[in-house]
Amino acid sequence: MARARSTGPEEFQRPLRRVLVGVLVLALLGLFLLWRIDSPRVERFRAALIDRVVPSFDWALVPVTKAAEMFEDFQSYARLYEQNQQLRDELQQMKAWKEAALQLEQKNARLLDLNQVRLDPRLTHVTGLVLADSGSPFRQSVLLNVGARDGIRDGWATMDGIGLVGRISGVGHQTARVILLTDSNSRIPVTVQPSGQKAMLSGDNSAAPPLEFLEDADQVRPGDRVVTSGDGAVFPAGLLVGQVALGNDRRLRVVLSADYQRLEFLRVLRSHDLTPITDAGGLIAPETPPALPDGMQGPLPQTIPELAGASGG
Repeated sequence: MARARSTGPEEFQRPLRRVLVGVLVLALLGLFLLWRIDSPRVERFRAALIDRVVPSFDWALVPVTKAAEMFEDFQSYARLYEQNQQLRDELQQMKAWKEAALQLEQKNARLLDLNQVRLDPRLTHVTGLVLADSGSPFRQSVLLNVGARDGIRDGWATMDGIGLVGRISGVGHQTARVILLTDSNSRIPVTVQPSGQKAMLSGDNSAAPPLEFLEDADQVRPGDRVVTSGDGAVFPAGLLVGQVALGNDRRLRVVLSADYQRLEFLRVLRSHDLTPITDAGGLIAPETPPALPDGMQGPLPQTIPELAGASGG
């Protein structure tokens, strides 16, 4: 039995496809010939065709135009990114120059202070360069390039041009060591102004040493000025130490005026008028002789203390 012939859509697609391809080829061939013919009439026809067709194809050029604009924007963003990177690099360089300028400005200010700060006219000074520090968490000191050849003695005060830094502790021929106020072995008598309270500034290896043995702590307020008292002939009186501050441990501490982060030049104060105390007896005033009885003149007889002791018995 003969099989029925199928009449599906595939039988119509192939001939239709061939017809469309043939028409397209003929149209392209005609368009090619039209653009190749060199004739005034054909030229007018081409111009009329272009005027008719091309303006209506603006919508087809929109994606191309947008793509070109996006490409230009991308190039602009790339240039902006490069400029931004260059500005960042220049900003980093400017920060480095700014830091160097600030350091030079601070050094200049300290040098001016070392030369122009008014002190007690009885005090003279010699300026030394800081060679090195101890670098130990248990001992805080610095080494100066002045020593016995410059007349430096133990116990003399040192300043950085603004505030007290420490005292000389150990003198060599060409160098001297300075114990800083923050060292745990440092103890100096100070006065808190304006209350006039006397206290002891004791180093504890921290940036803000505490105040101890205050006479009346209620009269001391944060921000009060702290100067050396001159008691015990340790330091000359009136040298600026710092300001009172309340520490995290609720203790009264002193924020030192000296810049301990940049100790480069120190001024050693020559205090020849202060006589070092070598024994405890120097702290006791001589006894005053007892008053003479009425009518008596001249030295008191040596037997009076014995008589007084006998009468007391």
